[in-house]
Amino acid sequence: MITFEQLDFKPLEQRLGYEFKDKKFIIEALTHRSYLNEHTDHPYDHNERLEFLGDAVLELVVTENLYLNYPNPEGELTNWRAALVNAKTLAGIATQLDFEEYLLLSKGEAKDKNSKARMYILANAIEAIIGAIYLDGHWEGAKQFIDSFILSTLPYILKNKLYIDPKSRFQETAQEMLSVTPNYKVLKETGPDHNKEFTVGVFLDKDLVAVGSGTSKQEAQIAAAEAGLEVKNWNVK
Repeated sequence: MITFEQLDFKPLEQRLGYEFKDKKFIIEALTHRSYLNEHTDHPYDHNERLEFLGDAVLELVVTENLYLNYPNPEGELTNWRAALVNAKTLAGIATQLDFEEYLLLSKGEAKDKNSKARMYILANAIEAIIGAIYLDGHWEGAKQFIDSFILSTLPYILKNKLYIDPKSRFQETAQEMLSVTPNYKVLKETGPDHNKEFTVGVFLDKDLVAVGSGTSKQEAQIAAAEAGLEVKNWNVK
């Protein structure tokens, strides 16, 4: 397993567009809590405090940018901001930056590459990196990173209406393209009452389009709608 002493951070810093003056910040930003359970001699803390700071910096930079550049109503700007800073968007940016090989994780977490938990680990690492850049390079360094990698995705989000929740997008597109309103059915429930897993199908008329799962019916419906958008190739018009 990789240890932080073996990592060369220069390629990642080049991709980030930021060179850390104090390397402890980038190491801490990439250290997941689970890593410390197996490396009790690790000299740095895990990244949750940096994530807390980075989340606040990210929200303020994005909010300021939207306020200064778009005269839209508050409700629309709120939806745009949510689409810019949500876990799926941030995890996608982490993948684009090829973060994964630099994450310091436990053996178990390192193996679990395709789960929802990994998406949140990647998203949280982006927020931690923002917090780390803010501490190492102050406001301007963090702002430049957010402008380059997060605010730059806004035109794509607006063009493809990704600020609208997946269920609404799927319904709007189905009605526009097919004059059909989707309906959702629970296909399966598993697990005890306190920890249920729901599997839901989204249908157009009687045709099953896609399936999604989640710990609530609403979460499963959203997952099914997201899958339906992919199946129908309706994410990009």
